[in-house]
This record gives sequence, structure tokens and C-alpha cells, in this order.
Amino acid sequence: MKIGDLARATGISTRLLRYYEEQGLITPYRTTSGHRVYGRDAADQVRHIRDLLAAGLSTSAIRDLLPCVEGPGLTLRHCAAPTLASHLKGMDDRISSLQAARTALADLLTRSTWESAPTRRR
Repeated sequence: MKIGDLARATGISTRLLRYYEEQGLITPYRTTSGHRVYGRDAADQVRHIRDLLAAGLSTSAIRDLLPCVEGPGLTLRHCAAPTLASHLKGMDDRISSLQAARTALADLLTRSTWESAPTRRR
């Protein structure tokens, strides 16, 4: 299928599909005239990419994971587990850090006394 067909099938713009190609996430075949032609599984692969992006993974992490993804549904082979576990731990660490910062900020607001801004004399 051509890039426009893939865009319609997935609801993704042709510009974004070209970006995925630049990132090494999808690989079209090129005709002798240079047009992109995608294989039958391209729409499934784009859906997998969208699912992994929605889970907070970077395009470089997705590129590394794609060999572990198969099927029309998002089926992950065991080789994806270490990468996903590492990203989950990093996300948990960021959430903990944000929660600690939020608690500190709320405490600061609670403990603070507020003064009125001084009025200027002319």
C-alpha cells in the first residue's frame, strides 16, 4: 500500500509516517520511481508504535522493542520484558520524586505566613 493508503488505514498523517520511517520504526519498499510502498503488516506495526508511544516509551526504545512485537494485536514476546520493566521503574521513580516535591510544596504553603505587598509612596 502507498503512504496515503497507510495514513487513511491508521488515521496517522503522512508526515508522521515519514517521521516513523526516519526513526527506523517502519520501513517501506521503494519503487523504481522512488515511491514508498508498505507491506501488509504496516498498519498493524503503526498501531503497535502508537500503543507503545501511549505507554510513554521513546521512539528509540520502541525501535529496540519492535522485534519483540508480533501479530495484529499487541503481542509481546518475552524479549520485551527487560526493557518494559526498566521503563516502568523509571516512571515509578519519577512519580515518587514528583509526589515528594508536591508534598514539600504543599507543606511550604501550609507553613508560610503571608505579608501584604508594601505600598509605594509617591
